[in-house]
Amino acid sequence: MTTKEIFENNRAWVKDKLTLDQNYFKDLSKGQNPEVLYIGCSDSRVTAEELMGAKPGEAFVHRNIANMVSNLDLSSMSVINYAVVYLNVKHIVVCGHYYCGGVKAAMDSADLGILNPWLRNIRDVYRIHKKELAAITDEEAKYKRLVELNVQEQCINVLKTAEVQHAYRTRGISVHGWVFDIHSGKLIDLKIGFEKIIENIAEIYRID
Repeated sequence: MTTKEIFENNRAWVKDKLTLDQNYFKDLSKGQNPEVLYIGCSDSRVTAEELMGAKPGEAFVHRNIANMVSNLDLSSMSVINYAVVYLNVKHIVVCGHYYCGGVKAAMDSADLGILNPWLRNIRDVYRIHKKELAAITDEEAKYKRLVELNVQEQCINVLKTAEVQHAYRTRGISVHGWVFDIHSGKLIDLKIGFEKIIENIAEIYRID
């Protein structure tokens, strides 16, 4: 796709929207009230709004390599703060995807320069779950399981934040761990029991 094609597509998109509703962009400019914060991967094959069927204004989206939630990443922390405190989202979704390049790179021992500190977060997930992963002999199955475990650990990182803890206690915000299966196009709910996880991490990570 060329930049010229992008602008042509934009003009066609604007025309289509205005044909259906002359006030479409006027109404869109009034503000946003999304119910979902979606934290996903930057992979070009995994477009958040399209796979969820979300319209503009329905999802607040943050994407980075391998859908990470690091407390040292100011971007991720700012997105969570804004979405929870100011937009009052009801749901936070961390969505990974099978055949994630970031997860695959973390499974290898190659020196990837500037990517090393970022990928170390995924390698930490591998270390935490080393016993389970070591028992999986099929490499593809191990790869897919690490994708799932990474989603789980990033959801836990979401639950560690002060904003989410406060929203969980005061208005029942919910956190979800999903995986997008590129082969089938389907979203998979990992059905992680966060109530139990919250109990387990509360002693160390609870912020009043």
